[in-house]
Amino acid sequence: MSVQPAAFPVAGAAPFLAGGTAAAAVAVAGVEADPAVSRHRLGIQLRQLRQSRGLRLADVADELGVVGSTLSRIETGKAPARASYVRVLLDLYGVADPQLRQQLAGLARQGQHDDWCAGAADLLPAGMLRYFGLETAAAEIRVFGAGVVPGLLQTPDYAAAAWRAARPGLSLQQAGRLAALTGHRQKALADSGQLLHAVIDEAALLRPVGSLQVLAAQIDHLGWAATAANVTVQVIPLAAPWPVLVPPFSVLAFAGPDDPDTACGTGIDGQGAVTSHPQTVRALSTAFTALARAALPPAQSAHLIHRLAREPSPAGTCDQQPPHRKEDDRP
Repeated sequence: MSVQPAAFPVAGAAPFLAGGTAAAAVAVAGVEADPAVSRHRLGIQLRQLRQSRGLRLADVADELGVVGSTLSRIETGKAPARASYVRVLLDLYGVADPQLRQQLAGLARQGQHDDWCAGAADLLPAGMLRYFGLETAAAEIRVFGAGVVPGLLQTPDYAAAAWRAARPGLSLQQAGRLAALTGHRQKALADSGQLLHAVIDEAALLRPVGSLQVLAAQIDHLGWAATAANVTVQVIPLAAPWPVLVPPFSVLAFAGPDDPDTACGTGIDGQGAVTSHPQTVRALSTAFTALARAALPPAQSAHLIHRLAREPSPAGTCDQQPPHRKEDDRP
């Protein structure tokens, strides 16, 4: 199938943009953004433009001279788009509005830059480079932590230990580099005034990651971090039944009306699956609401955290060593 450029100008247009005018794109693309955010926004716009024309991804990819997976990665924000690709796509989609073309070209240029965490790209699990870029631009972050305290609330030692627990092959130096990224994320949270709402399983506050000393310092830090005006921490007590069984995840909400909520689930080796698919995001948002309702209110959660901080050994079992296993024992 040959895709013909649209015969009509889409000046002023695009019902797919919030407000229905090209001016709506200015608010999205008119300011410098993190490269990951620029790629994310450009991908959304290009996908909506293609779908509004009723064109198949494979057919557009053929016209562009790339494989379908390349165009898919551009539309999902996983890969940058060349300026030449964007020009061809806008011609195919009949976008004649010079302001809209300029704004989308600007997003493409910004998306070509390295992400702030690109220096550790060789260590980051799949999906996390993109997620960290989006996280720093979010207006609100909702995160559920099961097993470990969420990264935005971790101490450096706990962060390094958590990375090594998730990826045992990491050296101390490599884990330290990844822990430094955690510190950058926390600084962005403090400087920007982003809203953070964390729901944490109490088990994460009882089982050490690293050592007892690391856990004790982490609990102290969590109690302090929860006092920030932009941070809400809730703990789900061990006695509370699970309202929903889900792995750790986060949901990002953005200030711009054209930026859909985005979710990220954590998998094996710390890999992150980032998606803006409405059904998936709604499901995780609903799950977060249920988890927050099952958790203690913030004030009671703070009391529990402070109580655990005063206990020399949480639950009285952390200082017990695992039983010795003979070499010929089987798991």
